[in-house]
Amino acid sequence: MNNIVQNFLNIRDELTNSNLNPTVIAVSKTFPLGHIKPLIDHGHRVFGENKVQEAKQKWSELKDSLKGLELHLIGGLQSNKSKEAVQLFDYIHSVDSMKLASELSKAEAKLSVKRKYFIQVNVGMEEQKSGVSKKEVENLLKYCVNEKNLNVIGLMCIPPFDQDPTPHFNHLNELNNHLGLKFISMGMSDDYMSAGKCGSTHVRIGSKIFGSRSNQ
Repeated sequence: MNNIVQNFLNIRDELTNSNLNPTVIAVSKTFPLGHIKPLIDHGHRVFGENKVQEAKQKWSELKDSLKGLELHLIGGLQSNKSKEAVQLFDYIHSVDSMKLASELSKAEAKLSVKRKYFIQVNVGMEEQKSGVSKKEVENLLKYCVNEKNLNVIGLMCIPPFDQDPTPHFNHLNELNNHLGLKFISMGMSDDYMSAGKCGSTHVRIGSKIFGSRSNQ
């Protein structure tokens, strides 16, 4: 069996053995389609990308021909790329401002489509990371839903790399529940089990499936 497929199955087994069943987003950023193809051939259909331009080059043709393909934009999104993002991605995990929400809403109207969104929360209040503060989440959510008619399904976070992620995951899950949101995007290759135990419905796993990246 192909190593990538085996890696994926090992992750699925690990989650299942702990009675966890989050959606596994296979983060294929920087990897060419040839590297990803064994997992597609195995039947997996949920993939994540960081950059709109790279994703367009990689997935545009397959988006029309591969039944059930579900693309998630997990990286930061500049508002001027909103239309391209809405055109290609089914889920966008990185809504972090009213300006971006407004542009996404305009893009949906122009393209006559509806997408699903996560609001990114900067749980560690790190200057170098995108996301709104926990205090700002409710206002942004109301703006997205009530003013811009966006289908916000949950919150998303990337905890500080040098801290135990579990308290951050628990806090975000509590906030998600308080806001009445159904889904939550937490956990990557190093902490997806912790995220799953804290209620994550979507885990974003790259290197643990595809191997290390030569360029980040």
